[in-house]
Amino acid sequence: MDLNFTPEEEAFRAEVREFVSKAMPPDIRETVEAGERVSREHTLRWQKILHERGWGAPSWPREWGGPGWDPVKQHIFDEECALAGAPRQLPFGLRMVGPVLMRFGSEWQKQQFLPRIPSAEDWWCQGYSEPGAGSDLASLTTRAIRKGDRYVVTGQKTWTTLAQYANWMFCLARTDPEAKKQEGISFLLIDMKSRGVTVRPIYLLDGSDEVNEVFLDDVEVPVELRVGEENQGWTIAKYLLEHERTNIANIGINKRELARAKRLARQLQRNGRPLADDPLFAARLAEVEIDLMALEITNLRVLAEARARGAPGPMASMLKIKGSEIYQRIAELILDAYGAAALPARADPKAHGGWALAPAAAFYLNLRKVTIYGGSNEIQRGIIAKHVLGL
Repeated sequence: MDLNFTPEEEAFRAEVREFVSKAMPPDIRETVEAGERVSREHTLRWQKILHERGWGAPSWPREWGGPGWDPVKQHIFDEECALAGAPRQLPFGLRMVGPVLMRFGSEWQKQQFLPRIPSAEDWWCQGYSEPGAGSDLASLTTRAIRKGDRYVVTGQKTWTTLAQYANWMFCLARTDPEAKKQEGISFLLIDMKSRGVTVRPIYLLDGSDEVNEVFLDDVEVPVELRVGEENQGWTIAKYLLEHERTNIANIGINKRELARAKRLARQLQRNGRPLADDPLFAARLAEVEIDLMALEITNLRVLAEARARGAPGPMASMLKIKGSEIYQRIAELILDAYGAAALPARADPKAHGGWALAPAAAFYLNLRKVTIYGGSNEIQRGIIAKHVLGL
């Protein structure tokens, strides 16, 4: 299908494809293509390979060590990496706190933190959600009390992805409890080695401890680690989430996993014939492929708009909804392709990899989260209704 890429963009695609095919370590590619968990070592090794090539921060301007690609080239890069079996680059530094620092950070913060993100010297995590403040993020209760040149932060964050590996966290905390809930929040950078920071794992259905609770007990944070003005945190948070939701479209990853589903359908038998010959399964494959093609076209339209105005805007919410739903549907197809072979389980989710024995079941169970994180899809529909449809 012709998506009208320019000759320059097609040449760029060929350049990326050639590099990735040669630079990708086989053990990383095999892990990703099998749908198995990517380790911390895999993630760091691939990030350093990209950094050495000058591609460690594909969405960043040249000023801060990025290649200066426009949104369409970034999309091409992400897609080619995903199709080649690359692990996902960590978004927390590259696509979240990095753009925030470029836009709102002090010169010292930019010089101190930005160079360490693409080089993988720092691993960031996101301190947004709380037990009583998930999609309704403005209800957060973590407090930051100013005492001289420091804030004293007390509260709890939850669903903090890969916090067990992080050495820095960007965190929303309430600095003015008397203000309206969106107006009394500040954006802080917290050293995870600070006294009073405790990380406790949350075990998921697939047995992984991918997410965590983070307890903050009188954690001292220098005022110089506040990004932007005091009580400006909500404005910064919304800016960050626009970048996060665009990435959640997952075009390249969905293409890779759909190809895996097709491959399994050709290899696996059902009633003595390849599953691909089953008309109901074939129809489900075709339906999700059509939806993915439509999403890719929409994504490119949004990227073209972002190239013109510099930000994806509320249309990013639509990409988040459809991309996450398609991801779940493909995972379900893969699970159904294996049939009973995906069912063996263990009773203890903490033992030997969790309830799910087969990678297909673990993959399916893990992806139940994608319609929730980054703002639940119900919240995204509200954003579209208000800011796109004007309802």
